[in-house]
Amino acid sequence: MLGRRLRAGRDSGQDETVPLGSLRGEVHKLTADDGLVLHAEVDEVVPDASSAERGDAATVVFVHGFALTMDCWHFQRQAFRGKRRMVFFDQRSHGRSERSEREHATIDQLGRDLRTVLDALAPAEPVVLVGHSMGGMSIVALAEHHPELFGDRVVGLGLVSTTAGGQRTHKILSRHVPDALGRRVVERGLLVAAQRDRLLELVRRGGAPVAFPVIKEFAFGDTGVPAAYVRFVDSMIAATPLQVLVEFIPQFDALDKFHVVRAFSAVPTVIICGTKDKLTSIGHARKLHAHVDGSRLVELEGGGHVPIMEFKEQVNDELERLFADADEQARR
Repeated sequence: MLGRRLRAGRDSGQDETVPLGSLRGEVHKLTADDGLVLHAEVDEVVPDASSAERGDAATVVFVHGFALTMDCWHFQRQAFRGKRRMVFFDQRSHGRSERSEREHATIDQLGRDLRTVLDALAPAEPVVLVGHSMGGMSIVALAEHHPELFGDRVVGLGLVSTTAGGQRTHKILSRHVPDALGRRVVERGLLVAAQRDRLLELVRRGGAPVAFPVIKEFAFGDTGVPAAYVRFVDSMIAATPLQVLVEFIPQFDALDKFHVVRAFSAVPTVIICGTKDKLTSIGHARKLHAHVDGSRLVELEGGGHVPIMEFKEQVNDELERLFADADEQARR
């Protein structure tokens, strides 16, 4: 199936007066298998909502990306709020969840955390998983250890700006650095950052005029997003301790799980990515698409790494289609 290209629209069709990140749900505190406490929230269906989904509709679990929080799903939460049961959680060491021990700051552990969330908040119902960036990697890790869930409890997948391997972190800064040298530079840079944690935190948090253009460059594409979106993403990244970044970044280069994603062929799967994504490039999305039989690939022309904001209407349309396909799958 050829990838479908969409172009960003300016009319959001949503209430832009709702402060970004202000939507809250019923709070749950979940204990992961290593004892760490995860912060989760549930938005239930509103029974008398005129546009409410059927009572047997699948629950949607949203899994956020690196250095963000559950609040990055603001526009999806707003669009489907009250119409469908939704579960959000902050990944370990992010947002309101507890800080992880270094040895548990791994993609595999994130997959186990996701299983904890499913068992606690959607134990006996069909589920759609939607992951952005590192959140998609968490879903891949879940599939490696529990492929039996896909086609059984998991009835649909949305993979946004993500990959199952082949990431080269140093290539983000320069496409001309050889892999071996680039890895050493990244590793050395992370070591220095770890040693100078407190100083770098002060510099980073005090450097708003520098942070704004950097966030805009790497989070968004060339569609001209509102400055408020850039500030919102910056606020989530700035609230993530530098040491957390140091612990997780090496995990991305080590990820090698494309052999796992064939399990996704058992369920309706949509893969979404911007063509100008500088962090997980469109090539990763195309490779995922090639490995997942029957998947749909949506290429967002000119979009960057956070299409859930930059292309919110198009992403929501694709998710709505996914949810309908997943509900049909669950009834079979």
